[in-house]
Amino acid sequence: MRTALQLAIDLLLSGSAELKDIVSVTLRMTLTSSVAALLLGAPLGVLYASARFPGRKALIVINRTLMGLPPVVCGLICYMLFSGVGPLRHLKLLFTVEGMIVAQVILLTPIVTGSMETYLSGVVGPIRETARGLRLSRGRTFLLTLNESKYQVVSTYLFAFGRAMAEVGAVAMVGGAIAYKTNVMTTAIMMYTNRGDFTLGLALGILLLAISLVVNVLAHLLQRSPA
Repeated sequence: MRTALQLAIDLLLSGSAELKDIVSVTLRMTLTSSVAALLLGAPLGVLYASARFPGRKALIVINRTLMGLPPVVCGLICYMLFSGVGPLRHLKLLFTVEGMIVAQVILLTPIVTGSMETYLSGVVGPIRETARGLRLSRGRTFLLTLNESKYQVVSTYLFAFGRAMAEVGAVAMVGGAIAYKTNVMTTAIMMYTNRGDFTLGLALGILLLAISLVVNVLAHLLQRSPA
């Protein structure tokens, strides 16, 4: 174990081309999908928490159900949509980074929406009263709500980023874990371990843990910051 750990550290420090490609694809997929999910989910969370319209409660229940969507089920749905007989086959997203990003956005958006809705449900009352007193328009009220929850927005994004970084089921099915194309850190760890290449798998595991640690420390510090 000690020898494998030392070899893994040496590999991390050596600047392996294969390792760089895996990390590059991982960061590209994770950053793009987490930002897209935030841009889609945060406004929906504000809407569900602050607005009153027919069907709102049903939408919240549906969103909370989707928050627990198994990644492999999401991957299966995307695979069926993007495959050669699927309705979206003309987009040619199967076994591409773009297809993996779509799958991640489907998984992450309900989580972002639910996190924002849960947080804002407890603070939206005073914000609404302030907006009425200042006679703010709906657009300005929306911006005020986002501003009052800025720490939660950043914390939610970091959580979505960490979730995207650690996910394996959907990206493995949609991306196919193709070397130098769609192989990311989680699928690479699984693939290299299965074939007995523990050194590279351990190196990627150490790097993944380090990134997760940084993200969680940042999220913890933000949660302790005053709103």
